[in-house]
Amino acid sequence: MDVLAFLKDRMQFIRGFYATAGAPFCETMRKIEAGEAPFEPPYSEDGEPPFLEEWIEADTALDVLGRACVSMVAASLKLYLEAWEGQLGVVWEKGERKKEFKNGFLQGYKKCFANVLRLSWDDCPADLEILEQVTLARNRDQHPDSITRMGVNHTPSDRQKYPRLFFASEAERRMYDDPEMAGISWMNPSVRVSRESLLRAVEEVEKLVEWLEPKMFAARYGR
Repeated sequence: MDVLAFLKDRMQFIRGFYATAGAPFCETMRKIEAGEAPFEPPYSEDGEPPFLEEWIEADTALDVLGRACVSMVAASLKLYLEAWEGQLGVVWEKGERKKEFKNGFLQGYKKCFANVLRLSWDDCPADLEILEQVTLARNRDQHPDSITRMGVNHTPSDRQKYPRLFFASEAERRMYDDPEMAGISWMNPSVRVSRESLLRAVEEVEKLVEWLEPKMFAARYGR
């Protein structure tokens, strides 16, 4: 089975899916901001931006779409690593797999393949911190903590582990970087998956698997 080809097909699908599914929401937001039909600003003296509710709805839809796509990225990477685990016939001692995977599948497979392939993760060209945050964003998306809103937030432990969260809005990053805003430490930034951060995550997955693939192949077939 050509595991790499299937992984790349999935990454290409995710790119296209986000672009196609997100286009109507982006266009709605653009038209509202430009005042184009059917969102021509009506006369009003209340000071509230026209069509604010429609803009927020489209922005929320993009937010949900981004999180859904990053969840697919995480699932695809996990499936790739699982497939190679099976092809290499990895054998675990009793309870060992559960122990190694308690901090997430990426940490578990890093330990697994470091041993099986005799590799150093220091040589990996992919940004492993971003990939760890891919699974983090997926977990937050799959386990929302409030029925009252569609958004999800990072946890205090997320912020402690990753002081500059990758999947957060630039505005929130600037706010948390500002020394004068130290008093907002009780607040947790939203999980925001932009087009740019999603594509970067896909790129890092592809860097990782292209680096791993020849090593997996050599271990499986002896060449």
